[in-house]
Amino acid sequence: MKNVLVIKTSPRKGGNSDRLADEFIKGATEAGNHVEEVSLVGKNIQFCRGCLTCQKTQRCVIKDDAVAICEKMLNADVIVWATPVYYYCISGQMKTMIDRANPLYGMDYKFRDIYLLATAAEDEPTTVEGSVKATQGWVDCFAKATLQKVVFAGGVNDKGDIEGHPSLKEAYELGKRIQ
Repeated sequence: MKNVLVIKTSPRKGGNSDRLADEFIKGATEAGNHVEEVSLVGKNIQFCRGCLTCQKTQRCVIKDDAVAICEKMLNADVIVWATPVYYYCISGQMKTMIDRANPLYGMDYKFRDIYLLATAAEDEPTTVEGSVKATQGWVDCFAKATLQKVVFAGGVNDKGDIEGHPSLKEAYELGKRIQ
């Protein structure tokens, strides 16, 4: 059993990337894993100040919701990022959370496997490349972690467009394989 943390980064609660995450969660739970989800909707997460104090103290100087989320990230075996693709990249909320996870660098983090679940209005396979690059850039800073898989659902814009999309089954099956 693994400790799986799913971070939903869409500002649109219950949107397409959330649905993709829900299917992953369903599969991972059925496989016997402990799964926790965190939605960034309504969270107070300020921008990183770039002061680098966290590199000395392993604590952020900003006291907001990102601190508790980082603690969850630190103790997770698996981290799953779920994001809509905006302008060919991750959501601003995801980027802000990634930046605020800077205290984890240099700590004895548990996560090894990282997954990216992404949705976009455009359905060209290249649409997700910027999101993959942004996520990989974060993963590259953690020598023991690997971006294992990306599930992309293109052609889904309006809330609910993802229903019936093959990516839902792919996300569910991916979650079921977490061991």
